Amino acid sequence: MLKLLLAFLTLTLPFLAHSFSPDHPTDRRVLVLLDDLAVKSSHSLFFKTLQSRGFDLDFKLADDPKIGLQRYGQYTYDALILFSPTVDRFGGSIDLAAILDFVDTGHDLIIAADTNASDLIRQISVECGVDFDEDPSAMVIDHTSYAVSDSEGDHTLIASDDFISSDVILGSKKIEASSILDNAPVLFKGIGHTINSENSLVLKVLSASPSAYSANPNSKLSSPPSLTGSSISLVSVVQARNNARVLISGSLSMFSDRFFRSKVQKAGSPDKHEKSANEQFLTELSKWVFHERGHLKAVNVRHHKVGEADEPAIYRINDDVEYSIEIYEWHGKSWEPYVADDVQVQFYMMSPYVLKTLSTDKKGNYFTAFKVPDVYGVFQFKVEYHRLGYTSVALSKQIPVRPFRHNEYERFIPAAYPYYGAAFTMMTGFFVFTVVHLYNK
Repeated sequence: MLKLLLAFLTLTLPFLAHSFSPDHPTDRRVLVLLDDLAVKSSHSLFFKTLQSRGFDLDFKLADDPKIGLQRYGQYTYDALILFSPTVDRFGGSIDLAAILDFVDTGHDLIIAADTNASDLIRQISVECGVDFDEDPSAMVIDHTSYAVSDSEGDHTLIASDDFISSDVILGSKKIEASSILDNAPVLFKGIGHTINSENSLVLKVLSASPSAYSANPNSKLSSPPSLTGSSISLVSVVQARNNARVLISGSLSMFSDRFFRSKVQKAGSPDKHEKSANEQFLTELSKWVFHERGHLKAVNVRHHKVGEADEPAIYRINDDVEYSIEIYEWHGKSWEPYVADDVQVQFYMMSPYVLKTLSTDKKGNYFTAFKVPDVYGVFQFKVEYHRLGYTSVALSKQIPVRPFRHNEYERFIPAAYPYYGAAFTMMTGFFVFTVVHLYNK
């Protein structure tokens, strides 16, 4: 029995050591569900970019009766990729509720739909805040921003370069010596979707041009299309309140080797590109989705009176307080100091009595000093940091504030000097009046 236990630990410890953890937040174990195992070879370049960065991909058919996300109550994967747009029902223990629970527990998800997307895939997308066109035969069509080809075609092969303006999501231009995102467009062929403008958790990463619309390319328009212009999102991302990340694309083809290697020329542009931007676009986007970039952690929260080093159990009104916190960003392999000028701390009781922007030494340390307000009660030091593309930081630390004790007040209050003077003046005047009245004939 002991030998079996040792053998089990020998096999599982290396696996657990490379799994997701707060100290190493990058997803490592990824389940890839496919409609057909042929997708593994037709989309091999995308999968190779993940494997080259250390990801362990487990390929399964979506209807495999043995698949599951959990074993003995523990998740066996850190992320899920759904390259199975036609699946009507997953195999094993995976269903809509299981996938939503997977995201609700902080895990990440990539969904690639297509023109034949099933109701199940559409429903998962709706739960993530994205609505695909209700017409199952509709595709995104653009007669001005399409990719030029030998045959005129139906202009459903879109060449889009309307990217979100965010270095943390798509990567900084300085990352690559020659950034193809500056020049070549992304090839897209599939269905469009919309996001709720009131939902701040969903972001359009790749948008259609103002001339695009969603319709059946094989039939004439009998009524105005329901989706038009820049409101059509081709690729969107979601960052949930628990910092789980979701990527939703209306095209499975944009992940394919053919689109990665395709030469592209956008209609109306004289520039011909030897390679589309799909590879870099999806590589950089997958880095964000799998927490290789934009993941923050806050540590070493400290507060104390000015001139002291130890954290007190209680403060007194009007005390001078110093507050500090360290914030780091995960860069795929190590934690690096996070540098920003918009991190704030609140000294909070029902509402913020003090709101201070923290200074930084650009080495990860943020600090400030302030005076405790002249109000006693139970306060909180609160840091709530939300920035586009970054995981949110929400910290609070409770501390009571007491009033002055009876022997801590000043013996003579400067503000009361006029009253002191009035009292002594009246006493002096009464004494003089008494002397004059008694001894003056």
